[in-house]
Amino acid sequence: MKELQQKVKDEGVVIAGSVLKVDAFLNHQIDAALMKKVADHFYDYYKNKDVTKILTIEASGIAPSIMAALAFDVPCLFAKKAIPSTLTEEVYATDIHSYTKNKTSHVVVSQKFLSADDKVLIIDDFLANGEAALGLYDLVKQAGAECVGVGIVIEKSFQQGADRLKNEGLDVLSLCRITSLEGDKVTLVGEE
Repeated sequence: MKELQQKVKDEGVVIAGSVLKVDAFLNHQIDAALMKKVADHFYDYYKNKDVTKILTIEASGIAPSIMAALAFDVPCLFAKKAIPSTLTEEVYATDIHSYTKNKTSHVVVSQKFLSADDKVLIIDDFLANGEAALGLYDLVKQAGAECVGVGIVIEKSFQQGADRLKNEGLDVLSLCRITSLEGDKVTLVGEE
């Protein structure tokens, strides 16, 4: 996806050679038109998978996930990092470690919203080590649902996340693949 790749190169900020800050269009301020195009790419790729639900984790995965849910005309479900007092029903739960924040969160989704009848497309903003996507996949398996794929907006291909997901048999589509952040510069796949 050329427009997304250019945006990452033009507006992404590399921190300490390993973290990419994209708060100008994805993680703080959201470029809605770009997120619609991201969702359209996910739709084109997974449209024959009979998706019944989009699953993500709060907070940065929500924008592309909502747009994808619109494209598929299905609900968007996001795993919560804290159990609110209003969530009184049974939940599926797992622990997910964030590479960027170096923090482990106990995340939950209500069993009311995820069932064995669902065909789930997981969507997330970043793929580094694969912890978030694997945690969401664990929630899907707990529900007895089927995971039809994992859509990633930005993948750090120099980390092991994509391989870990593919080793689980998951169909992964990453729209922007980064091979390096060395020298505080974004290098995309094919630019080496």
